[in-house]
Amino acid sequence: MKILLLLGLVVLSECLVKVPLRKGESLRNRLKRLGLLGDYLDKHPYNPATKYFPELAQASGEPLQNYMDIEYFGTISIGTPAQEFTVIFDTGSSNLWVPSVYCSSPACTNHHMFNPQQSSTFQSTNTPLSIQYGTGSMTGYLGYDTVQVGNIAITNQIFGLSQSEPGSFLYYSPFDGILGLAFPSLASSQATPVFDNMWSQGLIPQDLFSVYLSSNGQSGSFVLFGGVDTSYYSGSLNWIPLTAETYWQLTVDSISINGQAIACSGSCQAIVDTGTSLLAGPPNPIANIQYYIGATQDSNGQYVINCNSISSMPTIVFTINGVQFPLPASAYVRQNQQGCTSGFQSMNLPTSSGDLWILGDVFIREYYVVFDRANNYVAMAPLA
Repeated sequence: MKILLLLGLVVLSECLVKVPLRKGESLRNRLKRLGLLGDYLDKHPYNPATKYFPELAQASGEPLQNYMDIEYFGTISIGTPAQEFTVIFDTGSSNLWVPSVYCSSPACTNHHMFNPQQSSTFQSTNTPLSIQYGTGSMTGYLGYDTVQVGNIAITNQIFGLSQSEPGSFLYYSPFDGILGLAFPSLASSQATPVFDNMWSQGLIPQDLFSVYLSSNGQSGSFVLFGGVDTSYYSGSLNWIPLTAETYWQLTVDSISINGQAIACSGSCQAIVDTGTSLLAGPPNPIANIQYYIGATQDSNGQYVINCNSISSMPTIVFTINGVQFPLPASAYVRQNQQGCTSGFQSMNLPTSSGDLWILGDVFIREYYVVFDRANNYVAMAPLA
């Protein structure tokens, strides 16, 4: 019996698709290193909410600004023979797009560009694609081709080929394109997301994927399509129902320090987003948190922290579906060669959105997270 069970696990593991994510330099740190960050932020005020509410963007907004602090990147390939691209695996959007050779924007020319004429399996369409990020937009057209993700090939996958990528932001970005993992209802031009095709083509054993983000070093992080790796978490998974089938959105009961609610006291909505690095929320609650953790604002608008204070800083507890998910200072303080900064970020929301929070990589790094499309749940457990 044990032999049969082991054989079953071996067969199942062969169907799973583990895509390694490497940890690299974020765009913010790259701009800072090049001495360009201050000037950039002066010209382009940053509001994380523009990813979810593009109408909020100011005239000086930049496309894809929400990816400014992202440090995790994976590799996919498109076409026959394969053409490789570095992408963000983003649970906060739904389209797959990469630069194309038909794009003359500076942001395209210093990144990998897809050449449809070099792929024997490419099929063109006349369908235009425009994805709004802030006030800038990535414009191009849709095509179909084979997309290789990990060890599987998704045939006839629809994706965007960019023809223009405005703004200086993408020129310095460490990634070529984006692979969206949110729901089909969010996809521009009704394009079927990559994950939906993985499942419908029978390429994965379960209609879910899971994410592990390593906090240390450059390797170890991954997205696992079709299953869960139990060796990466301790205890049991806590299953949380979604409140929308657009983003991976759920209800947070409260946010507290030492049992005292400091935000979200009457519950609030939150989006679990691998494509947002920080933990973002409304201005007043975030200002309270910055005060409680002793963060002060610098000339670039970043909240800085004394690195020597980390051991005495409070743990912030997110209670979700009745379960406490603690976030210690070692998780919400971001350390690099330039010093220590707060992982909390305020965002200006439309009044109709209520008290919305974004649980980005600062939060996700503390937990093994499962995104279950079959049952519309997110599950989380502490890392092993």
